[in-house]
Amino acid sequence: MSLMKSIVQALCFVVFAVLAAQVSAQQAPSYGTALDLATAKKIAAGAVAEAQKNGWKVAIAIVDNHGMLVYYERLDDTQTGSNAIALDKAKTAAMFRRPSRVFEEGIAKGRVALLGLQGATPITGGLPIMVGGRTVGGIGVSGVTSDQDEQVAAAGLAGIK
Repeated sequence: MSLMKSIVQALCFVVFAVLAAQVSAQQAPSYGTALDLATAKKIAAGAVAEAQKNGWKVAIAIVDNHGMLVYYERLDDTQTGSNAIALDKAKTAAMFRRPSRVFEEGIAKGRVALLGLQGATPITGGLPIMVGGRTVGGIGVSGVTSDQDEQVAAAGLAGIK
């Protein structure tokens, strides 16, 4: 009987997690027109300037509102693993229309169901790119601490406001 109870509890947990994710997704801003290359390069320039000012070696990925790569830049001697992580953070921010930090914090608070979301990288450093209140893309940075990655990403976004 305890096996049946465990199965029922697991199913209830999954249903709750799916419903909670749907409610959370409904609160996200709408998608806007996809990010263009000129804007992506402007964002990257601001991010590169912040990284260089601090002596940080990072990879910077900028994607459109559907998670497709628009622009990528890697500073010299950035660790190889940062290449894919930056892109994954950017995709997370664009496709879920929220900072990748949200997923990391949710998991830290015990919401492990977030680990089951396909395409969601739960590591701080990815930010959505917003224009006119709509998500037009995402930026992901990797190479230093997650908070520093997010600082670089935010500096890039500051250049378009």
